[in-house]
Amino acid sequence: MRKWRILAGLAASTSILLTGCGGRDTATVKTIKIGVTAYDQYDTFISQLMNELAQEAVEQGNKSGIAINLEILDAAGSQTTQNEQVKSLIEKECDVICVNLVDRTEPTTITDMAEKNNVPIIFFNRELVEEDLARWSQLYYVGADAFESGIIEGEIAADAFKENEALDKNGDGVFQYVILEGEAGHQDSIVRTEYSINTLVEQGVKVEKLGYAIANWKRAQAQTKAASILTQFGDRIELIIANNDDMALGAIDALKAAGIPQKDWPAVVGIDGTDVGLDAVKNGEMIGTAYNDKEGQSQQMLTLAFELATGGDLSDIELTDGKYIRLPYYRVTAENVDEYIERSRPEEN
Repeated sequence: MRKWRILAGLAASTSILLTGCGGRDTATVKTIKIGVTAYDQYDTFISQLMNELAQEAVEQGNKSGIAINLEILDAAGSQTTQNEQVKSLIEKECDVICVNLVDRTEPTTITDMAEKNNVPIIFFNRELVEEDLARWSQLYYVGADAFESGIIEGEIAADAFKENEALDKNGDGVFQYVILEGEAGHQDSIVRTEYSINTLVEQGVKVEKLGYAIANWKRAQAQTKAASILTQFGDRIELIIANNDDMALGAIDALKAAGIPQKDWPAVVGIDGTDVGLDAVKNGEMIGTAYNDKEGQSQQMLTLAFELATGGDLSDIELTDGKYIRLPYYRVTAENVDEYIERSRPEEN
């Protein structure tokens, strides 16, 4: 629970700090309430995104002089819990609610509650079906296109195979790979997997799939699944493609636990550019990752929430189809990883 308590502390501090910065003249300073419910506190990327959002709230409040009360809740992987959290946030009179859906196919309850109470909803990171977002005018989405991350992952793997002959362990000119996937049937898992492999093929790399495992975005599950795959396929594996960095790092944990020297590891590539993922690229454990712009997403989400809560003008916000804010992924390899470490952790530089 330690990480989430830090986030809760940041959220509480946000309200206190912003109230103080305006001198708290109740005649002139308005307080807005922004509620947030995240699908799982243990998702490393989401945890970092929530930290960024709290910092953005401080900065926005300092600029505007308006007190921002930011409350962040954890749905713990339960859509039922998340529905109850949204109900509670509405009852607390939140001006806007940001929702990281547990189940992207089940937004109806949340949408109906929000529309009934006229509370705008900003869905983020886990994209719902287009028809569901169109059900009400005050529904929005902030995130990135999953296919971009898959393309970047495939390009990183293709370049590595072409440039490093040692990765072709058996010298057959074919990249033998395994996949570590997120949730079964989840759109991002499907898209990231499909585009990464298609990109490898389009880049002229012959591939052979040895196996796959579903690890639900989690490092510990990925370690267990990767250990089983290593037992089955051993040194035949030349590439491990993971749908996120946490699962890539789980595979690395399995490689270490098996006592395999790093020079004999298959190439490992991930998605998200989490701090631990960037460190793994820096030290050569991962060949690369697709950086998911948590800084940009948090800034855009907070800006949109602020304008909605204060009745501001949305014309300066680039909304595709009046609904979507999409930010790009960025390719990270050993050549440019320092740039992204500095971006993600400027306080360390």
